[in-house]
Amino acid sequence: MLKSKTFVKKTRSGGVLKIVREHYLRDDIWCGSEVCKECKDEAPVLQEHACIESNLCSYPHYLIPDTNVVLHQVCGFYLFVFFLLITFIEREQGESANDRNDRAIRVAAKWYTDHLAKKTNGGSLKVVLLTDDRSNKEKAEQYGLIVYRCEEYIKSLIGNPELMDRLALKPDDQNEITGSKLLFPEHLPLSRIQSGIKNGMFLQGTFHANRDNYLEGKVFINREGEEINEVLLQGLQNLNRAVHQDVVAVELFPKEHWVAPSSVVLQDDSPNDEDAEEDETENKLKGEPSDSSVLQPTGRVVGIIKRNWRPFCGMLSQSMIKEATRHLFTPADRRIPRIRIETRQAANLVGQRIMVAIDGWPKNSRYPNGHFVKNLGSAGDKETETEVLLLEHDVPHQPFSQAVLSFLPKMPWSITEEDLKVRADLRHLCVCSVDPPGCTDIDDTLHCRELENGNLEVGVHIADVSHFIRPGNALDQEAASRGTTVYLCGKRIDMVPELLSSNLCSLRSNVERLAFSCIWEMNHNAEILKAHFTKSIINSKASLTYAEAQMRIDDSTMKDDITKSLRGLNRLAKILKGRRIAKGALTLSSPEVRFHIDSETHDPIDLQSKELKETNSMVEEFMLLANISVAQKIYDEFSECALLRKHPSPPPSNYDILIKAAKSRDLNIHTDSAKALADSLNNATVENFPYFNTLLRILATRCMMQAVYFCSGMDSDFHHYGLASPIYTHFTSPIRRYADIIVHRLLAVAINADSTYPDLMDKHKQSALCNNLNYRHKMAQYAQRASVAFHTQLFFKNKGIINEEGFILFVRKNAIIILIPKFGLEGAVFFDNKDKPSPHLSFDSEGPTLKVEEHTFRMFDEVKVTISLDASNIQHQRIRMALIEPVVCFCFLDFFIFYCETATA
Repeated sequence: MLKSKTFVKKTRSGGVLKIVREHYLRDDIWCGSEVCKECKDEAPVLQEHACIESNLCSYPHYLIPDTNVVLHQVCGFYLFVFFLLITFIEREQGESANDRNDRAIRVAAKWYTDHLAKKTNGGSLKVVLLTDDRSNKEKAEQYGLIVYRCEEYIKSLIGNPELMDRLALKPDDQNEITGSKLLFPEHLPLSRIQSGIKNGMFLQGTFHANRDNYLEGKVFINREGEEINEVLLQGLQNLNRAVHQDVVAVELFPKEHWVAPSSVVLQDDSPNDEDAEEDETENKLKGEPSDSSVLQPTGRVVGIIKRNWRPFCGMLSQSMIKEATRHLFTPADRRIPRIRIETRQAANLVGQRIMVAIDGWPKNSRYPNGHFVKNLGSAGDKETETEVLLLEHDVPHQPFSQAVLSFLPKMPWSITEEDLKVRADLRHLCVCSVDPPGCTDIDDTLHCRELENGNLEVGVHIADVSHFIRPGNALDQEAASRGTTVYLCGKRIDMVPELLSSNLCSLRSNVERLAFSCIWEMNHNAEILKAHFTKSIINSKASLTYAEAQMRIDDSTMKDDITKSLRGLNRLAKILKGRRIAKGALTLSSPEVRFHIDSETHDPIDLQSKELKETNSMVEEFMLLANISVAQKIYDEFSECALLRKHPSPPPSNYDILIKAAKSRDLNIHTDSAKALADSLNNATVENFPYFNTLLRILATRCMMQAVYFCSGMDSDFHHYGLASPIYTHFTSPIRRYADIIVHRLLAVAINADSTYPDLMDKHKQSALCNNLNYRHKMAQYAQRASVAFHTQLFFKNKGIINEEGFILFVRKNAIIILIPKFGLEGAVFFDNKDKPSPHLSFDSEGPTLKVEEHTFRMFDEVKVTISLDASNIQHQRIRMALIEPVVCFCFLDFFIFYCETATA
């Protein structure tokens, strides 16, 4: 049945727009109850035995929650099976959308009640409506419906008392558990915010809390064309209840009130009583340098445009575990404030990782209010901690669904005659792979051979994942959602099912595999004479580790074809790298470690810095060359919808700390261009200090912007700053990156090896896809670092106290940040403590230097420290560090692992 409604609407230009709304209604939809025998004979949806016991409802019943109950109490409904039958009703004149929805639910509940009464011998099976809206409840009762408030119903449940903890607090409930004293300014209504943004009074942006100082944060302005890109916030009043990643409106202070970012490393050690006086630690923000060159646009939050709240992992604060039901929850992420919750299970939740959701943050509460969601397991347990870091970094890690797995190729699988007809047969080539030890998802292989004309043929052969994952099906959608494979210590979260990642797509040795090949003809000076792209079939002759490949190259007695190919590749790679560096490509550094994991306990038994060999660089150079060649090809063919990758140039202010660090050793760093920076870094050496240049490159890495994916038709700046390349993409790792699959599809269409599809040529959809890929890539990096941090703690757990040498990487107002190269560890040694007398500290931001009593610390100074694990705080275990040399009195606190953002190709 078709019902339509036509009306006209005036446009801004004064015209008239005719709008037709059509509703296609059916009268043959069955009720879905298994007790009903008269409706369609299909598998039942609602089952009578799904009912639970209630003091209010001693009879079997179905629940129909209204829309607000579903939205606000979603955490409590995972135990319920409910069915919402929407019968169509027209919205009446003057009726709000919410009132129309409530009426529709009442009509549906009434119909269902009457329908079941006829089918269940007088109505032994009832329908119960849940609503927290007083008006809706009264109207439902007048309608003759059984109706309860959500809290009232859940309290009546027998044997499920824990559900009360999952009830989200309503605004009235939140006010009951907070004080009357106003601690924060009132948030402006959305209408005033919108008009303020429109007339330039306010700025809109995304709030980022400072991980190292809970009293500070920044708002990154979202709108292009604004003169100000970010606004500094300092103090609880100016933060005004913004939570990390919220979209907020900020009011800019006059320039005379702008301040500099704090140099204090400060965790939230504020009192648990939200009625206490303004925490005196806010005074630590004062006294910062007033040099106008370091002042930043400063302001305050006036309203929240969009909350970015999610369930947060963490633990109940130990000091708050009492008989009372109200407790403070401490999130694992230090950027998230503590959350006040009510729970009757506190005694059972001691030492457990739990999830908590925020319900609201009243202006008279020091902390937001929330409710308990889920118990994740014991803190410190490897499985629990892995689950926490995956949840905290929003890494999709659920098993692949049957719908996804149904699109995998049937086994046994083999290359067909049709494949041989449409692909280049390269099985005769001496192709081999070079990867880290234990790698099972082998994306790429290489070959190099001399041609009859004296030139060289070099091939990069990449797994043809796009052959197995076709556009738009469930497997493709899941891979697009995950975006990337996530590599944790001892664990891998695959982007695609294992049958593909470790078997059919993995270019293992001595098996035939489908590939996408990029083949160049080069002269002996590594200059490209021709480039050719083709779908192919290969048979890798060896799967080598970097060390094994290096051994072959270095062993002059080895003359086999694989070794000859490797030597040719290595020689060309050195030329390519030299040419890149001459153009201004950066060679940066970051402390990386490798864990050796016990095969039985899965605990780390050894920790050492990663050793890079020539073969690492060899593989990298040809992957970079393939990515650049493919980027140019797909852009030439599809200028509006090519998926590319760029690395933006850092703003000059990013280099301030790098320039200061170099000046502390009487060196100059030039940052006018990537080449100027590269040349400066190459020339920056200090006599009798061989590690200085590495430290400087580590610092330079921190100055970089994040590399991102983008659609060519939506941007004009393609340049990759770090690689000094005018164009770049990702083609070489389709097993672990979805971006590469899209690039494969574009390249396949460009060479007439595959057909296109609408989404591939839609620049807006490509841009939206890039946004998700950038987010997933960033979260994967953070999850990997968190995994390293956790395994580092496990490593030091039974090591006792270890003495090691380190270097000061940063100097703060109350601490020094130290890098331990041997373990790739980085953290803070503090010189103040609220429980002990503090030394005299003198901080100079220009150095920067920190004078503690009679000793002055500066960047890159060498120190000796003791390292041990402090497990007193089970949630935030710390690797405690104390200075041995130089000896400084009052050196108390500890070390904690920092996260850092680095740009990657």
